[in-house]
Amino acid sequence: MLKGIIFDLDGTLIDTIDDIGLSTNLALESLGYPTYDLAEYKQMVGNGFRKLCERALPEGVSEEEVDKAYAGFVENYDKHYMDKSHPYDGIKELLRRLNEANIMIGVNSNKRDDYTHSLIKHLFSDITFKKVVGQIDGVPAKPAPDGALMILKEMGIKKEDVIFVGDTKVDIATGKNTGLKTIGCLWGFRDLKELEEAGADYIVKDPSEIFDIVTK
Repeated sequence: MLKGIIFDLDGTLIDTIDDIGLSTNLALESLGYPTYDLAEYKQMVGNGFRKLCERALPEGVSEEEVDKAYAGFVENYDKHYMDKSHPYDGIKELLRRLNEANIMIGVNSNKRDDYTHSLIKHLFSDITFKKVVGQIDGVPAKPAPDGALMILKEMGIKKEDVIFVGDTKVDIATGKNTGLKTIGCLWGFRDLKELEEAGADYIVKDPSEIFDIVTK
């Protein structure tokens, strides 16, 4: 039985794509650029919001334009990031079961740290998290292991007693870079092929499978 688990946030614990997509589209529209169907943003997220804006803009635009798009995104996301974002089916039950089993829970996200904490507090007020780490200035983002290592230090347990869970190749790489085994989840933003190619140790279709892996 493992003693700790570190989750990605977007695409793993909560479905945030509608709010992210809307905010990006509003920023693009304000600058006169084409917008996207919301589902298309599932392939653009994963490396932080500035990178998202860079990917959404036409190839070859200036850094100044990326800065403008990012500023517009943040302005809109501040207003809309809790509009439709919600936990995936079965996630709350999974987290409650982990709490009841005294398995420590951490969250490591490339979403800005203040948004990450606000969403956790809003959507999971009844769940105990050992440590939550979003994107912090001066701390390398995933797939760098820095955030996960901060969580491990707070947990105070060995790496072999912890597993990393996420929905993208960035998450699987983060787990590997941290020296952890990994679980890829199929209800998020990417597909089976990406998770297999990334080398996830386990791939699951339902949150309940995570509890079985952690407690076996």
